Amino acid sequence: MSFEQYEADFQRDGFVVARNFLSGRELAELQHNLDRYIRKVVPGLTAEHAFYVDPRRRETLKQLQHMDVEPYFRDYAKHPTWKAMAEALLGEPAEGQPPEWFNKPAGTDHPTPPHQDNYYFCLRPPRVLTAWLALDPVDEENGGLIYVPGSHRRGLRPHGANSLVGFSQSITDFGPEDARIEQRIRLDVGDLIVHHGETIHRAEANRSPTRHRRAFAMVFKATRCRRDEEAFRRYERALKAQHASLNLTG
Repeated sequence: MSFEQYEADFQRDGFVVARNFLSGRELAELQHNLDRYIRKVVPGLTAEHAFYVDPRRRETLKQLQHMDVEPYFRDYAKHPTWKAMAEALLGEPAEGQPPEWFNKPAGTDHPTPPHQDNYYFCLRPPRVLTAWLALDPVDEENGGLIYVPGSHRRGLRPHGANSLVGFSQSITDFGPEDARIEQRIRLDVGDLIVHHGETIHRAEANRSPTRHRRAFAMVFKATRCRRDEEAFRRYERALKAQHASLNLTG
């Protein structure tokens, strides 16, 4: 698969969709290992690695981080197709970070607030992207994805604390001009959406009583990126304060 065809749209809009990125045996293998991981590994994880909408209800699992605790997903961060995609879009050598899994469980409603990923990553220069693979059809009913095109070219916006687990900070000055130019994205299973680390994006609530909205994601950063340690310490303090307030200490 060639990815150079997506580079111009990615540079202009800060995001791009690669339809049918994974299919057939590759997609089935990934789904099989995700099912195995959730069934066998997740019950032993701490609350800081496996997030639930309601910790008393296992069916409300909403986010998994640091999946490199297990060999299959530790190795998956080096997957050649994903790496080739990232390097084509960034235009330079890149390295993958540990995979993550996201879900908006059926009937849980929670929206994802507008944010920029690099506010959490604190990378300089901001040569970083997130690659997000749909494991369920994604539309307005079950938590559609919404992007502000071109926002990656205008730098980081002010962020402030919120109470949503997994997204401790959200943009505080998101306004009508942002909403006016937003684009809603629909995805089918196996479609990949890739966005720049400073592209503003959010997601609608899952209003479906039966449909989940699951996704598998990896972050890729240019090898020359370095973390702004002062900014990252500020973010970590905010994250720890949020976890303490929500009793996520186990």
